[in-house]
Amino acid sequence: MEEQTMDKKAPGKLLTMLRDSRGKIWFYVNMIFTISYLMWRVFFTIPFEYGLLSEICGILLLIVEVLGMAEALVHFDNMYNVNAYKLPEVPEDRFPHVDVFIATYNEEKELLYKTLNGCLHMDYPDKSKVHIYLCDDGRRDEIKALAEEMGVNYITRQDNEGAKAGNLNNAMKFSSSPYVVTFDADMIPRSCFLMKTIPYFVDAEIRNEGLPEGKKIKLGFVQSPQSFYNADMFQFNLYSEGRIPNEQDYFYRDIQVARTKSNSVIYGGSNTVLAREALEKVGGFYTKSITEDFATGILIQKAGFVSLGVGEPLASGLSVTDLSGLIKQRVRWGRGVIQTGKKMHIFTSKELSIPQKMNYWASIWYWYAPIKRLIYVLSPLVYGAFGIMVIKCTLPQVLIFWLPMYISSNISLKMLSGNIRNTKWTGIYETILFPFMLLPVLLETFGISLKTFKVSDKHNATGEKRKDILHMLPFVLLFALSVYALIRSIIMMFQSNSFSSVVLVFWLLLNAFYLVMAMFFVDGRNIYRKAERVMAKLPARISDGRIALDCTTRDISETGISVLLDKPHYFTEDGVVDLVIDDGRYHSQLKAMIVFVDQRDELWNYSMRITDYCGTYDDYLQQLYDRIPTMPQSIKPGSGSFDDLYLNSKKRVTRDVFQKRHLARVQMQQSVPCPEAPGGAVTVSDFNYCFVNLTSKVALPSELTLKPLEGLEIRCRTRNTATANGGRLYSVENRDELVNSEVTYNLLLQWLCGSTVNVEMNPEAGKIAEEKKKEFSEADLV
Repeated sequence: MEEQTMDKKAPGKLLTMLRDSRGKIWFYVNMIFTISYLMWRVFFTIPFEYGLLSEICGILLLIVEVLGMAEALVHFDNMYNVNAYKLPEVPEDRFPHVDVFIATYNEEKELLYKTLNGCLHMDYPDKSKVHIYLCDDGRRDEIKALAEEMGVNYITRQDNEGAKAGNLNNAMKFSSSPYVVTFDADMIPRSCFLMKTIPYFVDAEIRNEGLPEGKKIKLGFVQSPQSFYNADMFQFNLYSEGRIPNEQDYFYRDIQVARTKSNSVIYGGSNTVLAREALEKVGGFYTKSITEDFATGILIQKAGFVSLGVGEPLASGLSVTDLSGLIKQRVRWGRGVIQTGKKMHIFTSKELSIPQKMNYWASIWYWYAPIKRLIYVLSPLVYGAFGIMVIKCTLPQVLIFWLPMYISSNISLKMLSGNIRNTKWTGIYETILFPFMLLPVLLETFGISLKTFKVSDKHNATGEKRKDILHMLPFVLLFALSVYALIRSIIMMFQSNSFSSVVLVFWLLLNAFYLVMAMFFVDGRNIYRKAERVMAKLPARISDGRIALDCTTRDISETGISVLLDKPHYFTEDGVVDLVIDDGRYHSQLKAMIVFVDQRDELWNYSMRITDYCGTYDDYLQQLYDRIPTMPQSIKPGSGSFDDLYLNSKKRVTRDVFQKRHLARVQMQQSVPCPEAPGGAVTVSDFNYCFVNLTSKVALPSELTLKPLEGLEIRCRTRNTATANGGRLYSVENRDELVNSEVTYNLLLQWLCGSTVNVEMNPEAGKIAEEKKKEFSEADLV
């Protein structure tokens, strides 16, 4: 494949920023400051004269700093100059047969249906060449029936030997296409998945034609990001789903793409296309590791095949939604990578180049972050609380050597990652996970391996958050010790009349911030939605039989939808409407019930619960999931540490309030002519078609008529109900006449909106309204 430079219209903030020379300048600046810092640390800061315990603590801190900076240097070096490969244009008749494997064990039928639906909607020049296999290690009759219903192949086996890898190897026996796509059970591909991956293989085939075997470039696999359509636990629990990207984005959209140039892209197990030739060369999917994907990718690269990481999300799945599931998942990943690193002989293998070894070393060292984070938390704490010296330095030295390195590292990470990741959020992630990862990592390091594992449970959990004291305990204890050390450090600083302890105070405050965020994370958050909401603007049409209006969706989910209208329209009494969503590719027709209406700036938001998909469920699923996830793709500007603390504190003390308002409530504070009122006018505070809130300094009659515009009369009767603003509630007695007549309805909207409105109404509007009113009354009685 020929290396290509992406043009100015190429998507992706990462590549756009990498083309900017400022990123490269900061890379070199950070290297200079980092080398200066390390030289200072090695030769001048180890507290040898403070006793053996101080020496040990000081050396341990230095070791993790050096290794951590080496890991960062590997990543920065990769991202400094990314090899971007433009999607090749290849003849349609060259597109090969492809086998699509969906591995499942105990996932729910509904989840598998969505994945299969996505696979069936994938574009391809000749769809008869796409062979979909549902690989069920659970041997379930209902899943077999699902495969038959959707017209895909069903494969199972008598045992579960080799777990997921064994399942996929078994599927290879029943298929023969030259390329294999692997999807996890919850990963829904975009329609463009094959069209944005297979051309790389076809292009390689074309370029290799006529070349001797030794000069052919064999593409082993193409890995696309594992993205998620729901907020991950870090986004959700910390009320940051609108402020930060998914925690996995940095790895898949930055690190993986950057590792292409060293041919060390990690096979992630899903959202991947692999060459069957490469798999057969290495004996299939590796079965002797709990991270079979990581091991399989290394074997393919050892066998002389190249790998390619692409940064555009091409499939999205469901992120883990409970803390226990998250811990189990990360423990399996961490132990599996360490275990595989040993079995693959990363450092001694002759089949791996030095850049590959360095990148795989960085992959393994990443999982030792729990040890690194523990030392970072304890180092200032043991000095502040117990007087054990860990690092010997003065304030001027810190300002000269540490501060420039710290600032340049932050800027370099932000620029080179396209603001997907910064040091603050790295610290938060590591602090949250380290107490639960520490022991498993140590056990795996000393050869006490995890033999079996459970598949991550992925489901849409709902309900109130569960109090988890045990998971909270380590953070509470460390925070209490940090506060104690902080108080002692401040006292020492004032007693000595020296500001040398200010660095210690800063370090303790930073750790305290991370620990507070970890406690917020474990505290969790109530989950109310049964289905994930996607912020998507799609052209739609809403109708209740009286009127039909063009509108735009604001967000959609499997169970609900909201649309934006430019006017506060009235819909029939039962709130049931018809919706048509047509985005040019997919067409869905829905019945929905309005459950809440509110004003958003100049527009009106109508939130609805879907009651019937009217036979268009498959298309609606595609409208929902055939897209790049709408979660943030970068860290929102201005998301500082104070904002994090304030937001999480505020949200946790604010009581959740749910309102049901299926009619538009228009706030007015407008004087309206009223013959029956003293003075001939009353003030209308708000109006919602059924009721009007009137205020007056004098008593008002029980019945009155509002005449806001010529030709518009609103007859009202008192409900003898006082409102919050001191007004009185009146019911609109002639509502049906107002909303079912085209003339009066347009006048009513003109009054409410302050401008001329022309809404065309169904001539049968009155009859339709009467029928709906009858149905509504009968249903209400039942």
